[in-house]
Amino acid sequence: MTMDNAVLLFATGFGLGWLPWAPGTFGSLLGIPLAWWVLGFSRGSQLGIMAFLLIVAVPICHVASLALGGGDAPQVVADEFMAFPIALLGLSVARRPWVMALAFALFRLFDTTKLPPIDRIEALGGGLGIVLDDVMAAIYAWLVLVAILALWRRYDRR
Repeated sequence: MTMDNAVLLFATGFGLGWLPWAPGTFGSLLGIPLAWWVLGFSRGSQLGIMAFLLIVAVPICHVASLALGGGDAPQVVADEFMAFPIALLGLSVARRPWVMALAFALFRLFDTTKLPPIDRIEALGGGLGIVLDDVMAAIYAWLVLVAILALWRRYDRR
């Protein structure tokens, strides 16, 4: 297997990106065990691991995009699964199944609807644009999740 083939295999989520229906959603599922693993570290380490993963994701997505004809090819899902853990960073209750599921649903909602500035970030092009739009979707998901958790804690005490 050549290096380009290995990059393409990883970038397509080991084939999930080639699914004919919702490849981004199925590819994002790989982010769940990745998030679970990242959450096992201290908050500072979580940030460091995520920074490393995203720095690595940019060239991987760039190379895969070029191999598939350019742009944010739907087959490239490494950006989704490598950015998803951001939606749970630092949250002490993140490993609860309902929190993980809610974070996943919010991430997919923001990734597919491309609310501003996500729609403009993708226009940066190359691997950077491909990855940063998913980072922004994960940040939106994190913000909404934090608000939901704060409300849940507030009303759970009553």
